[in-house]
Amino acid sequence: MKGRRNLFLIGPMGAGKSTIGRHLSTLLKLRFLDADHEIEARTGVSIPLIFDIEGEPGFRRREAAVIDELTRQQSVVLATGGGAILDEANRAALKERGIVVYLRAGVDILVERTRRDRNRPLLQTADPRARIEELLARRGPLYEATADIIVDTDQRSPLTVAREVAAKVNEFRNDEDDHA
Repeated sequence: MKGRRNLFLIGPMGAGKSTIGRHLSTLLKLRFLDADHEIEARTGVSIPLIFDIEGEPGFRRREAAVIDELTRQQSVVLATGGGAILDEANRAALKERGIVVYLRAGVDILVERTRRDRNRPLLQTADPRARIEELLARRGPLYEATADIIVDTDQRSPLTVAREVAAKVNEFRNDEDDHA
């Protein structure tokens, strides 16, 4: 599998997928795409409004269609939404069409990074920490099972993490080429 391949970032909200993804796209000379931003651009409304009108199931249907389309593009870094891995078809598309990187972060970091963000419908609750813990308990095993590479983002700058991801992606590609 020589040459460029797509790079897909998965992980919980607040792990840094969008910020790190932008750095990665520059480092690797790939186009950056953000699934959530693409959904908002196509619908003309915010994700919280989609959740309000259609609920989570409606949002997840839109997300699945966008993930299917965006993963078919070439030479991209795609930041997925935190719940994208809940859908089996999304997981399959990610695994089949690129290298999947799980950006992992601890609960304390995720709480800190998301505490002021009102654009995260699943965290609009009386106890965001408990909600993050619940989401990680459910999604963590899916992130790990889907990922080709896992990188921790706690207490690290986005550029430092992006550089580590780029190095690991290059190693992964070389290993893959050696076994092709």
